[in-house]
Amino acid sequence: MHIRDLDLNLLVVFDALLRERSVTRAAQDIGITQGAMSHALNRLRAFFEDPLFIKTPDGMTPTPKGEQLGATISEVIAAIRQNVVVEAGFDPLTAQRTFVLCMTDMGELVFLPPLIRRLRKLAPRCTLRSVQVPLEQIEGMLSSGEADLALGSVHAAPEGLYQQQLFMHSFVTLVSVRNRKIGKTLTRAQFESMPQITVSLSGRASAAYDSAFDAYGVKRNIYLTTPHFLAVPHLIDAQPDLIATVPLELGLVFARLGTVKFVPPPVELPPFALRQLWHSRFNADPANVWLRSLIKETFEHYPDIPEPP
Repeated sequence: MHIRDLDLNLLVVFDALLRERSVTRAAQDIGITQGAMSHALNRLRAFFEDPLFIKTPDGMTPTPKGEQLGATISEVIAAIRQNVVVEAGFDPLTAQRTFVLCMTDMGELVFLPPLIRRLRKLAPRCTLRSVQVPLEQIEGMLSSGEADLALGSVHAAPEGLYQQQLFMHSFVTLVSVRNRKIGKTLTRAQFESMPQITVSLSGRASAAYDSAFDAYGVKRNIYLTTPHFLAVPHLIDAQPDLIATVPLELGLVFARLGTVKFVPPPVELPPFALRQLWHSRFNADPANVWLRSLIKETFEHYPDIPEPP
C-alpha cells in the first residue's frame, strides 16, 4: 500500500466526520453534498479495510481503528492548516469555511446578532457554528483547530492561549414585573432574603461575581443553580419572588420580553471584561487573524456596534 493510492482529500473527510459524528454535518462543514460525503466514506473504508465509523444512537462513532487513526489524522490536518494553508492567505470575499466559536448561551445573545450581520456582508460564503464546552476543554479545542476562538468572561486563560479584551460589562439584578414589593431599587435586606437563581457552567454556585458579594459580606439565598442564562427570565416569570444577578447586556435583552425588569444590585459590583481567546498555534493564521480583527472592530465600543462597510 503506497501513499499515492490514498486521495489526501479523504483525510479532510475523515477529520470532519471525527469532529461532527454526523455525515450531514460533516458534509456541511467542508462544503460538499451528503452524497459526496457518503461516497468519500466508502472510499476510506475500502482503503483502510475497516468500517472506521459505525452509526449509533450517539452519532457516527469511530471504530477502534478509526480512533487510532483519528489522533494522527487530526494532527496532520492541523499541521496543514497552520503550515501550508497559512501561506495561501485569506480572502473573506471568496473564502468558504465554517468558523467555530466557543461561547455560552449568553455569548450567543450578545455576540451572534451583530457578528452574523457583518460576516454575511464581508465574508458571504463563510458560516458560523457555536459550541458550548466546559472551560477545561477550551484549550484542547483551540489547540486542535476544532474551534477558532472562545468568547466570554474567562479570567484565567489556560496556558498556550492568547487573549484580547473586547469590552467591559457591569451587572444588574432581574426581578419580575409582577413583584410589587420591588420598585426601582432593591435594598440589601430584600436582596439577602429573596430566593435567587445563579448561572454556572460547572453546575456549582461559583460565578465570578460571587467573590464581590463576599467582599461586601452580602449573603445570597441561592435557590437554583443552572448552566443556562436563557432559562432565567422564564423561571422568574413563573416564580415572581425569584431574582437573579446577570450582566447588563442580558438584562437589556431580557427586559424586552416584558416579564422582567432590572434594578441595580444593592452593592456596586466591579465590571468584568469580555475577551476573545485563541491558541498560539493559530496566532499567525490569516483566517484567524481576520476573524479576530473583525470581532475586535465590531465589539470594542460595545454597545455601539458599527454597520458593516
